[in-house]
Amino acid sequence: MKKKLMMLALIGLVSFSSCNNASEEKKPADSTTAVAPTKPVFTPFDVSTVTIKVKNFAVWKTGYFAGDSMRKAYGLTHYVYGRSMDDSNVVVIINKVDDIKKANEFRSKPELKTAMQKAGVIGVPKMGYAHVIRNDDTKIDEKDRVMVSHKVKDFAAWLKVYDADSQNRISGGLIDRGMARDLEDSNMVHLVFAIKDMAKAKAIMGSPELKKKMEEGGVQGPPTIFFYKLVE
Repeated sequence: MKKKLMMLALIGLVSFSSCNNASEEKKPADSTTAVAPTKPVFTPFDVSTVTIKVKNFAVWKTGYFAGDSMRKAYGLTHYVYGRSMDDSNVVVIINKVDDIKKANEFRSKPELKTAMQKAGVIGVPKMGYAHVIRNDDTKIDEKDRVMVSHKVKDFAAWLKVYDADSQNRISGGLIDRGMARDLEDSNMVHLVFAIKDMAKAKAIMGSPELKKKMEEGGVQGPPTIFFYKLVE
């Protein structure tokens, strides 16, 4: 989920007359080349997603970040996390993954279960893996997010319909931020949007027009929709 822009200044030629004859010489004036800042080329990456409920967010946060070194030892790097808008004690955590096998080893460690219990995690966490194929992590002011997950019949066919509908998402207060395919089922698609206008976003997401577009793209069954506020 990058374009390179280049600006090249024109080289001017300055003419001047010789004091002894009418012939003219030309020499290049000083020229400068300015290169606009460019973003690195996007490289797809894998992520681990975990959704949990906690007794106390502040207590959990302290315990979670205390485990950074252990996660890194198993190839997991904290990326972002957010709190549900419906229940602020429901947290979604996204970590970058270097090695799925090592990540699974980490998840099966008894120490992890103990640490989660100590941090006040309630119930069984919902875990998954996904391959991120588009990602915009440009800094923006909007912190409200919505994650939409649904299964499609054919990813390539769905993507054409999705991309053609980008202007409607913009008009509906949604900003494309990420797209990922589930690692267990590549036809399960996860989308993340920043929300510029909540009222518009909810209106478009519940509209008959969007339902029709989803049917046209081959979406199977109702999507899972999760509204959250980005913390970090």
